[in-house]
Amino acid sequence: MTSDLSLQHLPSGALFSLPETRAAWEAYRLTPEQVARYEQDGFLSGIRILDDDQIERLRTELETFFEPAHPGHELWYEYHTNESADPSRVLFHALGAWRIALGFHDLLWHPAFTVPASQLLGGPVRFWHDQLFCKPAHHGGVVAWHQDYSYWTRSQPMAHLTCWIGLDDSTRDNGCVHYVPGSHRWPLLPITGLAGDMDAIRQVLDPQQWEQFQHPVAVELKRGEATFHHPLMVHGSFENRTDRPRRAAVINSVLDGVKSVSDQPLLQGVPVLPPGTPLGGQFFPLLFDPAVLA
Repeated sequence: MTSDLSLQHLPSGALFSLPETRAAWEAYRLTPEQVARYEQDGFLSGIRILDDDQIERLRTELETFFEPAHPGHELWYEYHTNESADPSRVLFHALGAWRIALGFHDLLWHPAFTVPASQLLGGPVRFWHDQLFCKPAHHGGVVAWHQDYSYWTRSQPMAHLTCWIGLDDSTRDNGCVHYVPGSHRWPLLPITGLAGDMDAIRQVLDPQQWEQFQHPVAVELKRGEATFHHPLMVHGSFENRTDRPRRAAVINSVLDGVKSVSDQPLLQGVPVLPPGTPLGGQFFPLLFDPAVLA
């Protein structure tokens, strides 16, 4: 049986080296202008997270995951070889890679992620969960328009952040993420489905929201670059029409102190955290405390 890496709460491999000086940590900080842009638009794109060697390391690990019976398969929170019901529109979607492969485990502690995340959250960064979204060539499925927090209301207050990291160049043609700027100021919308129907969200938007929805922004990224977005940001991605895959790793984090408000497991297979209990323990490690920069 594969060792469960969720028992290790420090980077344990060779994906990157932690900074050794304050100046080295500071090099990962966002500018005030970037933070202001996130607050205004609800997202911030083009942040370099990975270099070419790191991308290849993660791609190699990812390839093993596509075989459902791979070693460690029992550690996934969720695993879908195709989240879509349509076999001609494949969307590989899985949660829990950090428990199985050393590169995806260590990625959570990468300062290129943790330092900006702390700035955007406004304090210490705690892990929520990870995701993989992969669209194969020619028939990759869509990720329908949604707000992440609509799936996360079992944890409160809403102090969450998503970091979407491209393992390939992400373009309009291969299914890059699209955002509706300013939609992070909308209220929480009902869930209308994650895969398949890009038009389902129409039924839950009022006329003013529908007008704003007509002007989404396609976020094209070079591989290794990331986009950060707010938990209420309306976003989605269209099909992959190219002859290349579109693969991405996602890190979802919270401000330290966010609590469980559910008497059910927060993730499949994870012990219950009673309502009112702050996220912590084996499955929700602290990733970064900005006190290191004080």
